[in-house]
Amino acid sequence: MKNSKLKNSLTALVLLFTLIGFSQDKNPNVVPLEVFYTKIKSQKKPQIIDARGADEFALNHINGAVNFNLQSENYAKHIASLDKSKPVFIYSIGAGRSVALEKELLKNGFKEAYSLEGGIANWIGNGKPFYANSKSKLSLTEYNKIIADNNTVLVDIGSKYCAPCKKVKPILETIRAQYGSNLKIVEIELEDSPQVIADLKTINVFPTLLLYKKGKIIFKKEGISDLKNDLDVALN
Repeated sequence: MKNSKLKNSLTALVLLFTLIGFSQDKNPNVVPLEVFYTKIKSQKKPQIIDARGADEFALNHINGAVNFNLQSENYAKHIASLDKSKPVFIYSIGAGRSVALEKELLKNGFKEAYSLEGGIANWIGNGKPFYANSKSKLSLTEYNKIIADNNTVLVDIGSKYCAPCKKVKPILETIRAQYGSNLKIVEIELEDSPQVIADLKTINVFPTLLLYKKGKIIFKKEGISDLKNDLDVALN
């Protein structure tokens, strides 16, 4: 009985310290989309920073954003043009470069700095307004026709600038060889078809995979952890 009580107490302590560690690791300045969007809308002239590369920014970005990150040659000039007393809103392809810049700004006297959870994928993927330098190659009408014309469709949505997205490609090749003509695979990249991603209003991160059967989404996967196993389970 005593051993049981001691074991339960130790288990409770481990859980407590785990939760404390998790809460300390969680960055309160990485905020969900609606918080990020609402804060931007509350500002007359919001300070929005796209922390991606210049080539990524040229293809698509949040309206009103300026483009620089910690590695930019004109970093000091951009920082000098910002108002430290007002909030700064930062995003990247995910949350890597935006979080690094957000932390640097807060360390150097900025009152508020926020990084968008899920990055540009979350913004465009939920239909928020954005700039794109060209029309999407794939329209929502064409997308819906593919879904309607095929019994089983696997859609991979990502970006060529997203490192985890690149790891999806060999897995898709394995899946394609395994299931053959029984499975239609569609690959959509932000750089080619941003509008269809926006129109779907279901993408929060890159990569995201959607599996349709008879026109209905039966499986949604965000990220690449256990992707092959999860797909096999969903497809069978």
